[in-house]
Amino acid sequence: MTRILHLITTLQAGGAQTMLANLVAGASSEGSVQHHVVEMVSGGECSERIRRHAVSVHTLGMVRGRASASAVWRFVQLLRRERPSIIQTWLYHADLLGVLAIPAVRVPVVWNIRSAWHQGIDGFVPRMCARLSGFPAAVVVNSYAGQLIHSKLGYRPRRWCLIPNGFDLNVFKPDEQAHEALRAELGVVPGTLLIGMIGRWDPHKDHSMFLAAAAMLSRQIPALHFVLAGDGLTRDNRALCKLIDELQLSGCVHLLGKRTDVPRITAGLDVASCISIGEAFPNVVGEAMSAGVPCVATDVGDTAVLMNDADMIVPPGDPEALASAWGRILALSPPARRAKGMEGRIRIASRYSLAAVVQQYERLYGELLTDSRPLPH
Repeated sequence: MTRILHLITTLQAGGAQTMLANLVAGASSEGSVQHHVVEMVSGGECSERIRRHAVSVHTLGMVRGRASASAVWRFVQLLRRERPSIIQTWLYHADLLGVLAIPAVRVPVVWNIRSAWHQGIDGFVPRMCARLSGFPAAVVVNSYAGQLIHSKLGYRPRRWCLIPNGFDLNVFKPDEQAHEALRAELGVVPGTLLIGMIGRWDPHKDHSMFLAAAAMLSRQIPALHFVLAGDGLTRDNRALCKLIDELQLSGCVHLLGKRTDVPRITAGLDVASCISIGEAFPNVVGEAMSAGVPCVATDVGDTAVLMNDADMIVPPGDPEALASAWGRILALSPPARRAKGMEGRIRIASRYSLAAVVQQYERLYGELLTDSRPLPH
C-alpha cells in the first residue's frame, strides 16, 4: 500500500485545503493509497471534514509566523513513526519544512503550488523555496499561470506536473429546490433573479468591483438582487456596509457571512461570479459550473482555460464589463440560461471531475515510487 503523508500549513478553509479534502475523499476505492494529514498550525475547520473519511489528522502545534525547532523535531518523529511512501506538501511553509525533512526519512517529497498571484509571493519563504526547488521529486501546480510565475521566481524543479483542481459533481449539482429555498431564506419573491459571489472579505477578491457593477445593472433591472457569502461578509463589516449604502444597494444586497452550505447557495443563483484580481485556478468558478450555474469571471490565472467562454471573461477592475456580461446572461430566456449553465457542467465532467484529478495524483505517486533516480542529499 502507498502511504501518502500530506503536510499543510493550516486546515483553515481555502482553495488548497478544499482540494486536499477532496483528494482524500476521492481516494482510490481499491484502497491502494492511504492518506494521512499533518497541519502545521492547528484549528482549521477542514480538519473535521478530512477525518470523516477515516483519515488521521495530526498537528505540529506551530504558531503562525514563528519558527519552532521543537515542531520540526515532532514532524521528523512523526515521519519515522508513520513511515510514509511519499510526503506531499501544500503551500510554501509546508514545502520548505517538507524538503528539510528529506535527509531524515529519504522518501520522495512532492511540493504543491496553489497560487499564481498574491501579496508576498516574492517574499522570503517563496524565494527560499525557489532556491531549494531542485530537491523535491516533483512540483505540482494547479495552473499554467502558476508554473509560469514560479519559473520567473527562479523555481527549477526536476519535474513540473500540472494537475488542475477537481470538482465533485455529486456535491455541486443543479438543484431546483435550492433555487426556491434560497429565495425563501432571503425573503424575496419566488423567481427573483440572483447574482452572487462566494469568497471571503479580502482586497484581492474585489468586492468593490462587484458592488459597483451591481449598482450599474440594478438601474436597468430594479428587481435584481445580489448575494455575497464568505468570511467577513456580514452587517458587522462597517467598510462593506458603508460601500453598499453609498451605492444605494442596501435593499438588494444580502450578506450571508461564512456558510457551510455553499453547494446549496451556489445552486440557488442565476449567475455566479469570481472577480478576483489574482487567482490560479478558482474553485468557486468550477463549483458554479458543476452546479450548472452560468458564471462571469475575471481573466486571471487559468480561469479562461477553465471556462472556455470568452464572452463571460472580463478584465480585472472593470465593473462596466462585469455588469455588461451579467446583463447578457440575464437577457437569455430561462431555458437558454439553464442550457448555458449545463454547458459548464458538461465541461467540468469531461475535463475536471474529481475522479479524474484523483487518478492524476495517484498516477504521479506511482511513477515517483518506480523512479530509479537517487534522492538528493
